Amino acid sequence: MKKVITALVLMLVLAGCTRNAITGRKQLKLFPENSLREQALTEYRSFLSQNKVVADSRSKDAEMVRRVGARIAKAITEYYTAKGLGAELEGYQWEFNLVNDNQVNAWCMPGGKVVVYTGLLPITQNEAALAVVMGHEITHAVAHHGNERISQVALAQGLEVAGTIFTSNNPRANAIFSNVFAPTAQIGVLLPNSRKQEYEADHIGLIFCAMAGYNPREAVPFWQRMSQAGGQKPPEFLATHPSDENRIAKLESYMAEALEYYKPIGPQPR
Repeated sequence: MKKVITALVLMLVLAGCTRNAITGRKQLKLFPENSLREQALTEYRSFLSQNKVVADSRSKDAEMVRRVGARIAKAITEYYTAKGLGAELEGYQWEFNLVNDNQVNAWCMPGGKVVVYTGLLPITQNEAALAVVMGHEITHAVAHHGNERISQVALAQGLEVAGTIFTSNNPRANAIFSNVFAPTAQIGVLLPNSRKQEYEADHIGLIFCAMAGYNPREAVPFWQRMSQAGGQKPPEFLATHPSDENRIAKLESYMAEALEYYKPIGPQPR
């Protein structure tokens, strides 16, 4: 019986392994993306109804968040289309909201549901640095990092996977989804991204930032400010984002490629 279960698990893993269209890396993806998008929309609407969303008609900061988000979304669409991968973004309905909260945080759910907290803005300090953060977080979504993490947990817990697993109110599935995606979690996600996923988000996110017309060089000073914020207790955002010298070195190694895509949209901070 044990051998049978092992064989079934192996078959499930093999069936769920796909090669990411952008990163080229093999990923375990057991859940249909449309299922994750539907669940994400429910969580997102609930979050917005329970938090203080800053109206862009009254706030230059909220207007900036939506402007940066729209430009990055446009850059992503052009990037995927140029590579013949436009179908990868089917079902994405982008939304960008600024939420009045002192957390130093931002996140993106499947389907392009993005939130930036006001507590992040004193550290980004400028529009280009905000684009670095948003490009990074959005890359996690379009690179299916969430699907990868939730699939790994589901497999580890022996959860039976089906296309309607969330809409059927499966409590175990919903609990796993909340642990990975729910914005009510302490820092947006309880299950951290792997180091590999973080570097992918840095790399591809930097390209999206540059394609959107923002100076990717702002990434290095931003992460330096992040690592120094809060004195001996850095922002909780860093709990799932490596902030050591290796990250800075990696960002600098990505810079030449990102700059090939960079076409300034206007005055940029130096």
